Amino acid sequence: MMYTPALIPALITAANDTIAANAKEVEELDQTLGDGDHVVNLQRGLAALLAQRETLATLTWPQAWQRMGMTLMSNIGGAYGPLLGTLLLELGKTQPEPPLNQASFAASFASAVDAVKRRGKSEAGEKTLLDVLCPTAATLQAAAADGMPLPELLTKISAAAVAGMMATGPMQASKGRAAFLAERSLGHIDAGARSMQLMVCAVASVLLKHHHGLI
Repeated sequence: MMYTPALIPALITAANDTIAANAKEVEELDQTLGDGDHVVNLQRGLAALLAQRETLATLTWPQAWQRMGMTLMSNIGGAYGPLLGTLLLELGKTQPEPPLNQASFAASFASAVDAVKRRGKSEAGEKTLLDVLCPTAATLQAAAADGMPLPELLTKISAAAVAGMMATGPMQASKGRAAFLAERSLGHIDAGARSMQLMVCAVASVLLKHHHGLI
């Protein structure tokens, strides 16, 4: 997997566009289980990244991850900003200098997901964004161990993210505002998991197109 930070503008744009396209759905999910401002806060953070995208493309991957993490922490309110920011900051700390390859990124991403667990004092199965991040990390690690071809890996990552998001429906929330709903949280998809799944799938789509020379 040989990608350069020149792809960052396309990745940020794809994440922003998919959240915008699904904003009403995510807002309704958050109104059911949360306070309804998740998508507004997330779009504020993505807008801040869009404003920096050309500068970010000139940095190394570690520098870019850390800049993006700090930007999201500063611009996304609630718990999501610190969690998403932690993910990117940890990637910046653990990702070696170029080239970015499948094995090194899988290890860094797993470390970043562990940092999110520590920050949120949470694990997969508690109806949060971790229910998307954890299967994504597991898919990356399995692919690195097996030498999985990149197109197959990206397809599996998207499938794992969707499955993780869908799995939050029958879960009872035990973290965040949704935890106060107890059994009433059953049967509803977590908004944070849905937005994370949308962004993971958008990034995978961009990387797949780049792999095939379409961008």
